[in-house]
Amino acid sequence: MGFLEGKVALITGAARGQGRSHAIVLAEEGADVILVDICGAVSEEVEYPPATKAELDEVVREVTDRGRRAIGQVIDTRDFEALNRAVRSSAAELGGLDIVIANAGYVSWQRFWEMPASVWQNMIDVTLTGTFNTLKAAAPIMIEQGRGGSIIITSSTAGLKALPGQIHYTTAKHGLVGMTKAAALELGPFGINVNSLHPFVVDTYMGQRTDGMMRLLEENPSYVNSLGKVLTDPPNLTCDDVSRTVLYLLSPAARLMTGHQLRLDAGQTIV
Repeated sequence: MGFLEGKVALITGAARGQGRSHAIVLAEEGADVILVDICGAVSEEVEYPPATKAELDEVVREVTDRGRRAIGQVIDTRDFEALNRAVRSSAAELGGLDIVIANAGYVSWQRFWEMPASVWQNMIDVTLTGTFNTLKAAAPIMIEQGRGGSIIITSSTAGLKALPGQIHYTTAKHGLVGMTKAAALELGPFGINVNSLHPFVVDTYMGQRTDGMMRLLEENPSYVNSLGKVLTDPPNLTCDDVSRTVLYLLSPAARLMTGHQLRLDAGQTIV
């Protein structure tokens, strides 16, 4: 029996990558899971392929193969009404909501003065508003049931330092730090902890080198110094590394941690 036996977790961006890894690791510790993913293209400038419904279904199967319950929901977190309905119905079916991992996000590359307004807005809508919607849907359920809980927001190294060619991503990920701290203050009286994770490059589709990134660095060699090892060396942070840190935040050892920013960056944000 795992230490999350009897708990229910909501994970966004759950069809693959970090979200999939979190779902499996939490299930192995006894949690039932609500899995949310858009299962389609987030924005036209994204160079890597989007997650699919088949991938989300596979995560559901991987969870149920471990003896836990799972509900997969194809939802765009920018759509609060749809997300709210899905979270409420799924939580009612599984018996509540104790854990939220707001993980949905994406990345793209462009210098800001060359960036169409739609590229900026899509990043803000998905990364900031989508996360806000996730917390807004989940918090009332957690408060009403009165058994506390934990919320983990996936930010990035870019939430702690600036990255060139990613002003929209850097701004949005920094915004998640403020969201984490404010939510921690407001939810503290209800026994709900809120923390953010800040990994550097993770070995996922999103963490792979893309034509846009490589072109940006080739045309602007000074940017390499700003990036350091964060994006110029092959990724060596795995999804499991991040998931094990999630487990730490959900464990009794972290019961007094809230409003924190946990760095999984091999020292990349040391000043």
